[in-house]
Amino acid sequence: MTEHYQGSCHCGAVHFSFECDRIERGVRCNCSICSRKGAMMTPQAIPPQQFEIEAQKGSVGLYQFGEKTAKHYFCKHCGIYVFHETARIPGHFRANIGCIEGIDPFSLEFDLFDGKHLL
Repeated sequence: MTEHYQGSCHCGAVHFSFECDRIERGVRCNCSICSRKGAMMTPQAIPPQQFEIEAQKGSVGLYQFGEKTAKHYFCKHCGIYVFHETARIPGHFRANIGCIEGIDPFSLEFDLFDGKHLL
């Protein structure tokens, strides 16, 4: 069943919305950046045509490392990681479940993605 979700950073400068299957689990990654930020991500990679971003001008920051295929976006005002474009499916997004309205990431079970041992 497809549902509509919306979310934002802590200060509200960055908003996003998308549609995907009902979120009942999350994904955690053990790569160097994900293990440090500790966020739980949406289980589905969301196509760009289903992911809408609304942000105050100059509010979205981008962080990349290594081969720079993944794009990690955060709010430049409050520092919250809100979503990223995946390395495995470029152009597709995963959102930080902690930023999505109405979902408690601490109530969800999760799958582990072994990003630490890619390549």
